[in-house]
Amino acid sequence: MKISLFGSLPNLISLGRLLLVPAIIALIAAQRWKEAFVCFIIAGASDALDGWLAKTFDLRTKLGAYLDPLADKALLVSIYVALAIVGAIPATIAIIVVARDFMIVGAFMVAWFLDRPLEVRPLVISKINTLAQILFAALVLSGEAFGLAKGAWFQLSLYAVAGLALASLGAYFSRWFRHMSA
Repeated sequence: MKISLFGSLPNLISLGRLLLVPAIIALIAAQRWKEAFVCFIIAGASDALDGWLAKTFDLRTKLGAYLDPLADKALLVSIYVALAIVGAIPATIAIIVVARDFMIVGAFMVAWFLDRPLEVRPLVISKINTLAQILFAALVLSGEAFGLAKGAWFQLSLYAVAGLALASLGAYFSRWFRHMSA
């Protein structure tokens, strides 16, 4: 089967986003905040672009169904850990974000190992959670890049991200438990 370059474009964009992750982490570690912020914005725009291309031109692939969320999770998990390590965010929020993702992946793996695989389909609360995580990371990076004080927006965003991550985890576990008990 021959696949055109255009047909592979969403997957190539997702792969590019995945390759941006080490660069963004290195920039955060070096506290080159403006460059990290710009790269993060490019990564975020690439996520929107690959999704739009896949849906608009019906370029969805099985590879893309795994590659896109993998790139998203690699980016967000890495950024939250890096931001916590350099002290830009509390370690607690990074732990919540990372633990949520590992627990969800673990639940999917358990279902797969027990020959009861779940369909990989994001829940609405998960999409809202991901958006909140992206916005919070962008705000933190822009705050560091442009010297903005961490005021009430920071605390409110922190609690919103934590609450949404926990709500999303609860929704996935509820779905997983119903599936495994059926």
